[in-house]
Amino acid sequence: MGWGLERLASAGAGAKLAAAGARFYDGAQPPPAFENHPNMLSIFRRGVTSKIMLVVLAIGLFAIVVTGFGTGSDMGSLSGGADRIASVGDEQVTSTELTSQINRQLAQAREQRPELDMATFLGSGVFEQTLSQLISSKALLSFARSLGFTASEKMVNTEIASIPAFQNLAGEFDNAAFRQALAQQNITEQALREEIAGSIIQQQVLAPLAASAGVPQSLALQYSSLLLERRTGSVGVVPAEAMPAGPAPTPQELATFYRQNQGRYRIPERRVIRYAPFGVEQVAGAAQPTEAEIANFYRSNAARYAAQETRTLSQVVLPSQQAAQQFAAKVARGTSFVQAAAEAGFSQADIKVGQQSRAQFAGLASPAVANAAFSAAQGAVTAPTQSEFGWHVVRVESINRTPARPLEAVRGEIAKQLGEQKRQDALADLVTKIEESLADGASFEEVARANNLPVRETPPVTAAGRTEGAPLPPEAAPLLKTAFDMTEDDEPVVETLGKGESFAMVAPARIIPAAPPPLAQIQDRVRADLIARRAADRARAVAAAIAAKINGGMAPAQAFAQAGVRLPPIQPINARRIQIAQGNQVPPPLAMMFSMKTGTAKVLQAPQGSGWFVVHLAKREAGDARSQPQLVQATQAQLGQLVGNEYVEQFIKAVEKDQKVKRDEGAVRRARQQLLGPGNR
Repeated sequence: MGWGLERLASAGAGAKLAAAGARFYDGAQPPPAFENHPNMLSIFRRGVTSKIMLVVLAIGLFAIVVTGFGTGSDMGSLSGGADRIASVGDEQVTSTELTSQINRQLAQAREQRPELDMATFLGSGVFEQTLSQLISSKALLSFARSLGFTASEKMVNTEIASIPAFQNLAGEFDNAAFRQALAQQNITEQALREEIAGSIIQQQVLAPLAASAGVPQSLALQYSSLLLERRTGSVGVVPAEAMPAGPAPTPQELATFYRQNQGRYRIPERRVIRYAPFGVEQVAGAAQPTEAEIANFYRSNAARYAAQETRTLSQVVLPSQQAAQQFAAKVARGTSFVQAAAEAGFSQADIKVGQQSRAQFAGLASPAVANAAFSAAQGAVTAPTQSEFGWHVVRVESINRTPARPLEAVRGEIAKQLGEQKRQDALADLVTKIEESLADGASFEEVARANNLPVRETPPVTAAGRTEGAPLPPEAAPLLKTAFDMTEDDEPVVETLGKGESFAMVAPARIIPAAPPPLAQIQDRVRADLIARRAADRARAVAAAIAAKINGGMAPAQAFAQAGVRLPPIQPINARRIQIAQGNQVPPPLAMMFSMKTGTAKVLQAPQGSGWFVVHLAKREAGDARSQPQLVQATQAQLGQLVGNEYVEQFIKAVEKDQKVKRDEGAVRRARQQLLGPGNR
């Protein structure tokens, strides 16, 4: 079969156990420094949720706004016209607060998964989790205010000034940036200040509570010694593909499997997008300038077409007339201008002025200096001339003359420029006309017909741009985000495409909710999945039988040899507990070995359903951290933090009970339905 742990690892089906081999787990290396592994205590307790993080850091809507993620919020009107979902003491949670936060979280999640729809997002438990966090936040705020905790205006100002989004490039508070950020997110300053004040008050209550916790060194020594515990054993794998093929699935079996596993075949929400593109081609007839317009433009820009002279110049500017005269005399005696300038302390970059017109050089130096430079011959050096900067000596490097251009010579150039401007103006007028028609209630079809716009539709497409069958037209790709932000009841909008040279009127023509396709369309895929599932089930039965034999006293190698199918050889494992906290890619069999009893075997599914691990723990050696004072110290500090978080969690639970939380389940259901939209239950 050739199935070893290396193959499982390379297929993404298991951790890199075999690739590391016994050398990685032989414990020959000293235990790594504890400070480099801040997550080590998570091996003692998994799934610890710090309520102080959920409340203090997640409650402030301003924290979301100032980082720039998500869409504008309705913080300025959190209670106006919104359902009261829950009351907590003197505070209340509204449907606007809840839906705004969830919409922002969805927007953030879509940055990684553009196809994610609201129904799938809420199905992950986000709704109840966000509501729970809001209730905890309001309960704590009500409790703190009842005890007289406040946040002064100075404290709020300091917090605002520290927010990067409100600072300039020098790191200082910028009132213009502050106002712009509030306007972009549709948030009033008062609402922002109230949110920041609430966050400060909650920190005043929770921070001392969390910081007051501590654990004795003797307890830290026990946990540190546990980190140094060593375990040895073995792991073997029973690959699903090693199992013999069974009978082909019947149609009834396929239908049953499909019905029970529809979630895995679910297609994200798709939309048919109706759009009407338009651009300069719709206004080409109005873009031809008349002869009068061309002549008028020529007269208005006569200086552009008149004869022109530019000169390439070099100069030095000296502080006194005497110094300038001495410089000019030196050049007159035969010293090159560059050499004389170098002897006066000027580099070549200092003296180069480049190509200038008379007006340009007058603005750069002075009219008198420009007159002198433009009166001299090519290669000549001017007499010293004074300006407000000092005394100028200028050398004329070259003279460039452009003859005047008559109207006939530039007619085509002017016509092209005027035509482009007229097209842009006409296109802007067309955009305004279409937007005004839509605002007055005209339908998509009416506007398209009145303006001779071509109406097109995309095939059903996901937010990520995936279709089945016909591909998405490239011109429609920029319309996806706008179309997926709209509902079927929204009025059409005009979207700018590219660099503003073309536009499209867009609206969703049809919304297809997320759902699995009919079985007939994916029958081959379902059949393959069912066959794979059956192979995995047979592999599990083989693995369970092997584990039972080992637990009955048989040696692991012998139990694998008697499995009845050809399996890869087992691999030894030898590691300290501290090693499983060295990174996020801890091999699952290794992690399991540190949760088993000595002499036992357990079965563990390999990733992606590719097989089953049989893990055996043969020996356990206790650790002793008395010779590792730094490890004990770091463990003591982290245990203190963990205990502090536990204090906070229990404290908030008590506060919620004291503040008498009351939920309006009807309002909760309405808020959830509002997020899901019509047609979703």
